[in-house]
Amino acid sequence: MVYIRQDKLPRLKEYKYSGVDHSLVSRYIMKPFYTNVVIKMFPMSMAPNMITLSGFSFVVANFLTMLWYSPGLDVDCPTWVYYSWALGLFLYQTFDAVDGTQARRTRQSGPLGELFDHGVDAINTSLEVLLFAAAMNLGQGWKTVMILFASLLTFYVQTWDEYHTHTLTLGIVSGPVEGILTLCAVYALTGYLGGGSFWHQGMLATIGLNKPAWLPELVYNMEWTDWYMFYGGIMLVFNTVVRSNHVQLTRRPHSAQNVIEARRARGQRSRIALLGLLPFFTAWVLIVAYLYLQPIILHAHLVPFTFYVGLINAFSVGRMITAHLTKSAFPRTNILILPLLYAVVDSAGPVIRNALLQCHLDGIYLGGLSKLGWPSALGDGVYQVAFVFLCVGLAVGVHASFVYDVITTICDYLDIWCLSIKHPYVEADDDKKST
Repeated sequence: MVYIRQDKLPRLKEYKYSGVDHSLVSRYIMKPFYTNVVIKMFPMSMAPNMITLSGFSFVVANFLTMLWYSPGLDVDCPTWVYYSWALGLFLYQTFDAVDGTQARRTRQSGPLGELFDHGVDAINTSLEVLLFAAAMNLGQGWKTVMILFASLLTFYVQTWDEYHTHTLTLGIVSGPVEGILTLCAVYALTGYLGGGSFWHQGMLATIGLNKPAWLPELVYNMEWTDWYMFYGGIMLVFNTVVRSNHVQLTRRPHSAQNVIEARRARGQRSRIALLGLLPFFTAWVLIVAYLYLQPIILHAHLVPFTFYVGLINAFSVGRMITAHLTKSAFPRTNILILPLLYAVVDSAGPVIRNALLQCHLDGIYLGGLSKLGWPSALGDGVYQVAFVFLCVGLAVGVHASFVYDVITTICDYLDIWCLSIKHPYVEADDDKKST
C-alpha cells in the first residue's frame, strides 16, 4: 500500500455518497430516461464499474478515429466520423450516469465506485478537449490550450470543492449534463454541415444578420470558434464562481467561499484550504511557460503534450478523491510536475543568455548578471519531442501504478472485485437477517 495507509483503511467503511444535482435537464429528461429505459438493458450480474469502463471504450474509439483522420486537429473528417463522435460521447454519458443506479440495485455501492467513476471522467476530460478541437478545426495552438485549461480547471475545482464540503454539487448548468449534451450536438452538427471548416466563418453573417452601424467590424466578423471561446469563458465563470441554490435561483458564494464556510462550520482552519489550488495553478504556469519557450511542441506536438497534461490533472484528482474517501490530508504535491519544471528551466537558459547578450550589445551594463544563462540540454528540436513522449510514458506509468495500488487495496480490504460482482445480492439474505 502506497497511496492508502493502513490506519486509513477502516474509514472506507464509513463512506456514504452525497451529491446534489440542480440540473433541470437531468431531473426531467435524462434521469427518467435512464431509470425507465436504459438501466433495464443491463443484467443484474454486470458490475457497475464494468458499465463505466464499457462507456469509456466509446470515447477511446472516438479518440482513435481522431488520430487517424485529423492528427493535427485541423482537417475535415468524413461525415460519419463526427456522427460517431456524437454517438460515442452520448453513450459514454449514458453509461456513466447509470452505473450509480446499477450499483444501488445490485447493492454494490461503495467508495471504489466513486473513485473509478471520477478517475475515468478525469481521463475523458482531456480526450474530449482534443476531439472538440478536431471538430472545430482549431489546430494545435493557444485556442486548444485555453479550452484545455478551462476544462481541467472546472473538473479540478469541482473535486476540490467535494473534498472539503463532502458533497458533489452540480449546478443548473453543469459539464456532466448540459456540457456533454452540447458537445454531442456540436459533433452531430459538424457532420451535418460538412466538417469543422464551417466553424471558421463569421457567425453573424452565416446566420443572415446584417451588420448594424454601431457594431464594430471586428465583432461582426468573429468566427464561430471565437464566439465559442467567449461563451466558454462565461460558462467557466458560471461553473467555478457562481453556484445555484436548489431552492431558488439566487447566487451562492463562489467555490472558494463555499469551501471556507464549510470548513469554518466544522471548526477547521478555513483559508488554508485555498492552498489546495496551488498544484493546479503551479502546473499551468509551467505549462504555459514551456509552450511559449518551445513553439515546436505548441504547434506540432500538442496532442501528446495534452495527454501528458491530462494525466497530471487526473493524478491530482485521483489522489484528491482517495483522500476524500479515506478522510486523509489533502494532497498538495504532484510528482508529475517535476519533469515539466526541468523542461522550463532547461528551455529558459538560452533565452536568458540571449537577452543578456542583447543588453550587452546595446551598451547596457549588467555587472555580474551578464553571466546568467545556460545552454539547453534538450535543444529546440527532436530531443524536445522525445522528451514530451518520455513525459507521457512516465505519466502513464505513475498514474497506472496509482490506479492499480488504490484499486487492489480497496478491493482486498472490502473483499470485493473491481470489474465483477464477488458477492451477488440475494433478496432472501435480507429476509433471513430481518427474522
